[in-house]
Amino acid sequence: MSEIVDLIAEPLDLELTEPFEISLGVQREAANVLVRVETADGVVGYGEGSPLAPVTGETQAAALATARDAATVVEGRQVGDYRRLVDDIRSTFPGAVSANLAVETAILDACCREREIPLSVLFGGTPRPVETDMTIPIGSVEETVRRAEAAVESGFNNLKIKTGTDVEDDIERVVAVREVAPNTTLKVDANQGWTPKETRSFADAVTAHEVDLKLIEQPVAADDVCGLADVRRHVDIPIAADETVFTPADAVRVVEEGAADVINAKLGKSGPLAVAEIAAIAQAANLECMIGCMLESSIGTHTASHVVAGMGAFSYVDLDSTHLLAEDVVTQTEGPVHEISGPGHGITPENI
Repeated sequence: MSEIVDLIAEPLDLELTEPFEISLGVQREAANVLVRVETADGVVGYGEGSPLAPVTGETQAAALATARDAATVVEGRQVGDYRRLVDDIRSTFPGAVSANLAVETAILDACCREREIPLSVLFGGTPRPVETDMTIPIGSVEETVRRAEAAVESGFNNLKIKTGTDVEDDIERVVAVREVAPNTTLKVDANQGWTPKETRSFADAVTAHEVDLKLIEQPVAADDVCGLADVRRHVDIPIAADETVFTPADAVRVVEEGAADVINAKLGKSGPLAVAEIAAIAQAANLECMIGCMLESSIGTHTASHVVAGMGAFSYVDLDSTHLLAEDVVTQTEGPVHEISGPGHGITPENI
């Protein structure tokens, strides 16, 4: 395999069709980072990161600066030596998760394109369709119902409702969605918005309303692992750890402290290779795995879908960000299924 001869990082600004609110704030656009890696054979790989300061600790400007600095680490090295390259990037830029993701993805994509194989092969399998849920952001009851009905009409069978604000308001919204979408699978994601006591109150109330939730995702602060474990002990609904887990070591701590039933392994927090490690830890501990996204284009969602297809380890798939964009980097079909292909992750940006 040939050497990496160039790395280029540039902003990738993507408008949303509507504002997207979670307990951590409101986003009106995705201020992402696009990385291109070129090899001596003329092959180009593409990677994307989606920095969100309250989660990843990065702004777009910071992620761009880091990704550009990564050229000094990767240029002149063999693209096929991707594991050592990724280790060196992580150790050189610790905590720069969005920038590292964009660079790592571009390297993996270029490596697979040179070998003319789909990215999923690196993770143990061939491409297959991957079905995602649809996320309903925080809003009024009427707005929540409108979005839920639209998702069902578009073919989505799995809905994730953003919560983490006033508990009574969250209960009302979840019950309203159950009424208009009785045949869908429901999850909620509080994005650290509740205390353990509030989480217990929410769980008791929705259960009393006969709402069957498949899981409650990250109800308490990311660093409150004890609180997360307390919720898990006192709530019958499965509990998922998201922002608590960025690294394999974080996953080990969640397992050791009995803090979750499900681990959400996002490429946006960890990168593809570490996501595979986190999923392996969860599987070894008999926990279920979820894979999520930030506000990536098809570059990011198809990369994650290849990890899903390759590993076959994820019980929950939350890769719906392209449905929130006014315009993607490629033309995509509507509906909940990602049809993925190769070589690499299969996405060559067009609309940028």
